[in-house]
Amino acid sequence: MKNILVTGGAGFIGSNFIKYLLNNYNYNVVNFDKLTYAGNLENLTDVEFNDRYKFIKGDICEKKEVEKAVKENDIDTIVNFAAESHVDRSILGAKEFINTNVGGTHVLLEVLKDNKLEKYLQVSTDEVYGSLPEDKKEILFTEKTPITTNSPYSASKASADLLCNAFHHTFDLPILITRCSNNYGPYQFPEKLIPLMIAKAMDGEQLPVYGDGKNIRDWLYVDDHCSAIMAVLEKGKTGDVYNIGGNNEWYNIDIVKLILKSLKISEENIKYVKDRPGHDRRYAIDSSKIMNELGWKPEYTFETGIEKTINWYKENTDWWKKVMSGEYLKYYEENYSDKES
Repeated sequence: MKNILVTGGAGFIGSNFIKYLLNNYNYNVVNFDKLTYAGNLENLTDVEFNDRYKFIKGDICEKKEVEKAVKENDIDTIVNFAAESHVDRSILGAKEFINTNVGGTHVLLEVLKDNKLEKYLQVSTDEVYGSLPEDKKEILFTEKTPITTNSPYSASKASADLLCNAFHHTFDLPILITRCSNNYGPYQFPEKLIPLMIAKAMDGEQLPVYGDGKNIRDWLYVDDHCSAIMAVLEKGKTGDVYNIGGNNEWYNIDIVKLILKSLKISEENIKYVKDRPGHDRRYAIDSSKIMNELGWKPEYTFETGIEKTINWYKENTDWWKKVMSGEYLKYYEENYSDKES
């Protein structure tokens, strides 16, 4: 039986991945998480007593902590979700992004090398590719698209990817990299577009939309991301990069309007605010490599995924209200909510 260390497993994608693993595979899973603002063990209450699940509070920047977790639990595989991930936060302060996303990845790679583990998968992002032209929908991000970062967040993730590539080629380590489009689904911390808009709409607040709302993103339901990661982990070629997308390009403003329509709330609640500095205009993923080589394809259309997501937030108001009452609201209101475009 494989023993997998999932770093950042209390976050949005990490917690969904852990539950996906436990429900679909006979693996032992160790969740290694520092429990920063976006890490929430309430995401995992339904598996906390599972015999194949264990939680360890730890920091990927601390090699002794990581190595202890690996040795004591006979870990053979690491899947790294641990990262500072919100672009706005990286603009306000990049230090933690560099420390965690670059320094923490370096620590994990050293542990991989020193302990001769079987496999390491780095969960990255399509934001490392920069931005695509709005008027050329035929152009998509492929695995060969040059890295062109436009925010401190994307720069830190690209740096981590390059470290992974270097460790693979220098030390012949079994490293895989995935780059996904925008995820959505249950348990997403409500600083990201979809959960923030749902929560604010349900609370009767104005919905802040950056700029003209015409930024385009490719949306991927989180369970589809989890199944893609497992396809790469089990069948991917070490040293390779695999793009994971949902083939669902939407304008941000259209998603906001769709959410309002679903909740039967007026579009008059939309409030356009000053655009984020260096805001990438369009992301879109070409997933043909993972589809053709590994046989993966997304199960959810955007219409089915967004309906499931909205219903989950409607049925779990206690979860997001508790999160929204915390420090993120103060951060958002101090920096963006009152700035008109």
